[in-house]
Amino acid sequence: MILTAGTVVRIFLIVILTVVIQVSGMQGITLLGGTIDLIPLVVGAVALWGGSIAGATVGFSCGLLLDLTVGQDVGASSLVLTAVGYFVGRYGEVNEPANALLPVPVGAATTAAYLIGTTVVSLMLSFDASLSILAFRDMFLTVLLNTIVALPVFALIRRIIRPVLTRDPLDRRRKRAAPIESGPIGLRGLGI
Repeated sequence: MILTAGTVVRIFLIVILTVVIQVSGMQGITLLGGTIDLIPLVVGAVALWGGSIAGATVGFSCGLLLDLTVGQDVGASSLVLTAVGYFVGRYGEVNEPANALLPVPVGAATTAAYLIGTTVVSLMLSFDASLSILAFRDMFLTVLLNTIVALPVFALIRRIIRPVLTRDPLDRRRKRAAPIESGPIGLRGLGI
């Protein structure tokens, strides 16, 4: 990602709008008994297209803003989302995200890691926390719904941040290096 004022404004607006839409609207909508959680999807999308530093930054910002908005333990969501954003971004840097259906498993993995991570951190920080089988049902439904919604969310985030990316995610053609034009096979690279 190219760090300019336009990049900072785009990322800032993505973080603010995602947390506001999630807290004010998406938490109240239940589908099949579960809710759609946009925050891990947006963190995963920015991390996949922008890299590990952008993913960790957006993860920390979304998590901190979410914790402050909802009023839960400050730092719990930001800790988990920073790690999730970093590792998804690292995956995108090491492996070329050239497959059109890659957002589906990345969205599912990002959501599952976020839900499991926040559950573990909440259980470690709380003295009177308990866990029931209904929580696992809700986690499964959230992962399922986020998997369904992953393609349009990733496409929207890619469209928003595409002008500031260093590599184009839609450019799937690998450029071949020009063949070396020097001497016989055993003497290549010697300039003979």
